[in-house]
Amino acid sequence: MKQTIEQLKKRIDVAAKRTPADLVIKNGKIVNVFTHEILEGDLAIADGYFAGIGRYEGYETIDVSGKYIAPGLIDGHVHIESAMVTPAEFANVVLPNGVTSVIADPHEIANVSGALGIEYMIKSSEGIPLDVFFMLPSCVPATPFENAGAVLNYEQLESFYAHPRVLGLGEVMDYPAVFHNEEKMLNKLVSASLKGKRIDGHAAGIDSDGINIYMAAGIRTDHECVTSEEALDRLRKGMYVMLREGSAARDLTTLLKAINEKNARRCLFVTDDKHLDDIISEGSIDHNVRVAIREGLDPLLAIQMATLNAAECFGLKHKGAIAPGYEADFLIIDDLKNIQVDLVFKSGKLVAKNGEMAARTKSTTSLSPSIIDSMRLNLITSEHLQIKLNDDSLANIIGIIPNSIVTKHLIEKVDLMNGLFQSSTEKDFLKLAVIERHRNTGNIGVGIINGLGIKNGAIASTVAHDSHNVVAAGTTDDDIIKAVTVTAQMNGGLAVVQNGEILASLPLPIAGLMSDKQSSIVNESLMELNKALRKIGCTMEFNPFLTLSFLALPVIPELKLTDIGLFDVKTFKHIDVNYKQEIF
Repeated sequence: MKQTIEQLKKRIDVAAKRTPADLVIKNGKIVNVFTHEILEGDLAIADGYFAGIGRYEGYETIDVSGKYIAPGLIDGHVHIESAMVTPAEFANVVLPNGVTSVIADPHEIANVSGALGIEYMIKSSEGIPLDVFFMLPSCVPATPFENAGAVLNYEQLESFYAHPRVLGLGEVMDYPAVFHNEEKMLNKLVSASLKGKRIDGHAAGIDSDGINIYMAAGIRTDHECVTSEEALDRLRKGMYVMLREGSAARDLTTLLKAINEKNARRCLFVTDDKHLDDIISEGSIDHNVRVAIREGLDPLLAIQMATLNAAECFGLKHKGAIAPGYEADFLIIDDLKNIQVDLVFKSGKLVAKNGEMAARTKSTTSLSPSIIDSMRLNLITSEHLQIKLNDDSLANIIGIIPNSIVTKHLIEKVDLMNGLFQSSTEKDFLKLAVIERHRNTGNIGVGIINGLGIKNGAIASTVAHDSHNVVAAGTTDDDIIKAVTVTAQMNGGLAVVQNGEILASLPLPIAGLMSDKQSSIVNESLMELNKALRKIGCTMEFNPFLTLSFLALPVIPELKLTDIGLFDVKTFKHIDVNYKQEIF
C-alpha cells in the first residue's frame, strides 16, 4: 500500500489522539503475535493502517463485544490456477476465510502461455481486495524431460522484478540444474539475488546433502517436506519450512510432529494446490490453522505461523501483525479453537461477513487470444495408445498413494492380448496417457497406473502439472480418446466419459487451466464431475482428477508419465514400460 506525507501525518495525529481515527474497533481481544498475549484495548485505524492500540475515538466505531481480533492470514505459497478460477474469483472465495494476502507462483499458466500468462495474472489481480504477491516461475519448462508451452529464461523474467508485487523467484524444482551448475539456472538465481529478491525452493525427495546445495545457492524455503525428519533437516539448515495442506498433498498433520515453540518461527502455512470445491467446503489457510490447533499446537503459535512468520519470510514488513504502522488487515473470530471467521477487514475496510463477501469482486482484465487458444493436438487413435510388452508381462507401473502426489514404482504382471497391455478393473491396472497439446508435436506418452479405481469409463484433463499437457486414464481406449477429444473441443478442461457418453465436463478456456465463470458456477460443475466420477466407479476416498493432475509431474518421486514416456524420478531418466528395458 502506497502512502503520502499527508497520510503519514494523519496517522501520527491519530496515534497522538489529535484527530479522530477513520475507524475504531472497540471491546475486542487482540491477538498479539509478537508476545503470544491477548491484549484488550481499542484499535485505531487511519487510511488503512493501524495507528494505535489503547483508548481512541473515531468517525466510525465497531463494537466486537469481546471477540478475538487476529491479523489477516497469509498463504505463503499458492498456485491460484489450481482453484481453476481467475484471481478476482479466487479473492471472492478466500477472503471470507480470512486470507487477506497470498504469495502466488503463476508457474502453471506460465508453462502454457509464457510471459503473457504472467502478465495476465499480474494485471487481473490489480485493484482487487486481496493482496496478491508473486514469485516468478523459475522452471518453465519444469524439466527437460517433457514439452511445455513455453520456455522462460532469465531474460524474459528480468522486467517483472520491477513490479512492486513481484517478490522473487518461484520454486526451484530443477535440482539437477542447480547441482550441475547449469548456466541457465545460475543466471536466474544470480539475477534474483542481485535484486535482493527471495528464492523459493522445491526439494521433493532431496537428502540432507542436497539441502546444503540449495542453501548455498540462496534458496531459502521448501514446501515439499512429507516427513517430520525432512522438516527438521531443513529447519536445522536455516530454511523456512512451508507446512502444506492442499487438496492432493495433505502433509500438515505429519509435519506438525516436528514443530515446537523453539523452531516454529521458521514455519509458515501454505496450500500450494487447492481445488475450488475444497476451499469452499473446508477453507484455505484457516483450515491449516484449525488442523494445527486440533493436533495440539498452541492457538497463538498457529496464528503467528499463518501471519507474522509468512510476512517475515517474504519481507512484507507492514503485514502479519496487529500493531501501529502495520496494514489494517484483520479478522474477527469467536474463539481461538475453531477459528470461525465472522468479519474480515482489508486495509481497514470490511470485505467479508459470516462467510460471504460484502461486495463481489469482478474480473475486468481482457484475455489475449493466445491464452484462450491453447489446444493444439492431432486426432488420436487406439494405435497411439498401444502398450507392447514382453511375454513375461512384467511392467513398470505407477502406483497411486491416496491423498499424496508421491507415487510408488511397482513392478507387476499385467494382462496381455496379442502382446498388448489390457486394462484390468479387477486388479485396478488402467491405461494412462499424456498427450502434448501446445505445439502439436504428436508426442503421446503411455503407461500403466494402479489405484485410480475407475470401473467403467475414462477421465481427461488439461490440468496436468507442470507442463499441462492433456492427461487421461480409463478402462477402454475408446473412452480415453473421447474424453481427450472433449477437452480439445472445450479449449481445455475436465471431462468424464462412459461408453462414449459425456457424463460431465468443466470448460477451462483460460490456458486450459481456469474458467472465466463465477466461482459458484465452477463449483456446481465440480459437483457434477464428482457425481460422474462415482458413476464410473470411483470411491472418492481421494479426488481422481487431482491425483491425475500430478501423475505427469516428473519432479515428484517415484514414477511419473510425460508426453515423452514413463519417467523414473529417482534416476531422472525415462524408462520403458517393460520391466528392465530402459530407453536411455
